[in-house]
Amino acid sequence: MLIPQDLLYTPQHEWVRLSNGVARVGITDYAQDALGDVVFVGVPTLGATVTADESFTEVESTKSVSDIYAPVAGTITAVNEALATQPELLNKDPYGAGWICEITLEGAAPALMDAQAYEQLLAG
Repeated sequence: MLIPQDLLYTPQHEWVRLSNGVARVGITDYAQDALGDVVFVGVPTLGATVTADESFTEVESTKSVSDIYAPVAGTITAVNEALATQPELLNKDPYGAGWICEITLEGAAPALMDAQAYEQLLAG
């Protein structure tokens, strides 16, 4: 299971790459594996305000429909439009081409897990 060391993580299996007050967000390799083949990604609304730990979109797979939770509070300032026609990018490249959106932070970033803490969470 791939867990990049340079990212931050949530208990809901989202990853975050912070850079200059902007958080790029996606789901982890663990999450995409648990979902199975992704067939639909609800592309978030550009300009929408999101609240940390609240659902802001969903992913549908051959197994289930799962909510995606905002790891930070702020405004969605970029979305990965490719997911609308290529939802399988979440399975093929969850940390690269499968990113979901970028959120410009409102205030300080919340406490998120580093890679080591996320590995411990997965280990149970």
